[in-house]
Amino acid sequence: MSVYVVGHKSPDTDSVASAIAYAELKKSMGVDAVAAVQGEINPEAKMVLDKFGFSVPETLTDGAGKKLILVDHSDIAQAPDNLGDAEIIEIVDHHKIGDITTNNPIFFCAMPVGCTGTVLKQLYDMNNIEIPANIAGIMLASILSDTVLFKSPTTTDSDKEACDALAKIAGISDMEALAMEMFKAKSAVAGVPAKDLIFRDYKDFDMKGNKVGCGQLELVDLSLVEDVRDDLLSALREVKTEGGRHTVLLMLTDIMKEGTDLMVVSDDNSYVEKAYNVKLDGPTVWVDGMMSRKKQTIPPLQDAFGC
Repeated sequence: MSVYVVGHKSPDTDSVASAIAYAELKKSMGVDAVAAVQGEINPEAKMVLDKFGFSVPETLTDGAGKKLILVDHSDIAQAPDNLGDAEIIEIVDHHKIGDITTNNPIFFCAMPVGCTGTVLKQLYDMNNIEIPANIAGIMLASILSDTVLFKSPTTTDSDKEACDALAKIAGISDMEALAMEMFKAKSAVAGVPAKDLIFRDYKDFDMKGNKVGCGQLELVDLSLVEDVRDDLLSALREVKTEGGRHTVLLMLTDIMKEGTDLMVVSDDNSYVEKAYNVKLDGPTVWVDGMMSRKKQTIPPLQDAFGC
């Protein structure tokens, strides 16, 4: 029976690359592993796969009756549907431990690093398995993406060391050039429906019984979304209403200025104001230095909700 290695909903570069890279590792260990994604991948991930010669993995959105290895997440809301009817055999991640539980002991590897790709580099090393050049390339790209070329506060020395090693294996002499190529692909918004932009990199969270959503668009310049701000706000309101959410945030993150123009739709703005020590006089507020949803956006908001 095949084992499906799958990342979270709204698949980004780390989620997609980790599924492929870990499936390759498991295959080398004799496991019939298949990489999968939970839907359409974002432009940056597509650019990375094309660059290193990979096709988009098969789509898997329903876990019923399947054996699963989850990468880059451990939250039910981000996992395939009908997870209770699946058999989870492993989880590899770099986020906080989520709410997924299992009936039996499993291999669970979560490390406080900037990217699942960094965790996988260590797992390859621990098992003395050589990393193919093209796999090293997508692993490198995933770390550069998640750490925003080491600008994110989630970056660790382990991420930097992994990138140095992976770049040599992949034959990449200029990591910054690769990162900028990726960021330009990630910034592509022209002609994309507003709701699709919100869900390009989006996650839901439970905060004291309140459903809170947060999307993120990483941009090389905020001017790229200037003409679609009204559309984004309208779509954000729809997302809030349709999903019965208390609050929905959209992080418009300026990679070069290292900050986020935070778009907010909420039943009670005071939670957001308390979380980030800001005053909301309109639909958006600039939060200097905010780059990471995982470390800088969600934890303060969870604290504000009393989680």
